[in-house]
Amino acid sequence: MERAPRPILQVSSSARILIAGQAPGNLAMESGRPFTDPSGVRLRDWLQMDEDTFYNASKVAIVPMGFCFPGYDKNGGDIPPMKRCAETWRQPLLERLPNIGLTILIGGYAQKWHIGDQMEKTLTATVQKWQAFLDQGVIVTPHPSWRNNAWLKRNPWFETDLLPELRKRVRALLS
Repeated sequence: MERAPRPILQVSSSARILIAGQAPGNLAMESGRPFTDPSGVRLRDWLQMDEDTFYNASKVAIVPMGFCFPGYDKNGGDIPPMKRCAETWRQPLLERLPNIGLTILIGGYAQKWHIGDQMEKTLTATVQKWQAFLDQGVIVTPHPSWRNNAWLKRNPWFETDLLPELRKRVRALLS
């Protein structure tokens, strides 16, 4: 079924935190708000951020690589985000966010666009070297989807090492 374009993002020139993910999910397309699904609940938990703060555009910008839900593939997974969004609108939009102090790169598509040749061969290897990006004001994460539950179990350092640093930086920018 063909859908009409419905860009789902959240921006304000005063935002201090940028969340860069893949593309809105189906539930976000229905609600008109990003991360209105279980992955959003997990992401807010990772950030230790309540919904009011998370959806406050003056504090948090949410700019996915693709602005609309791309649909599902034959196996029920999300189709990659449309390249046209990032190629056409991403840089001009980011230039209007001068106060970003932390960029959270969720998943490979956002990581490829933002840190490109600094990525490792796998998402795990890229996230394992998360400390290398801190001087750039960047933290890399996997997607907070339930599909990554096994990844999170195999990589306990994500919760014990990376998340405390992420939360510390989020608190500092919001205080």
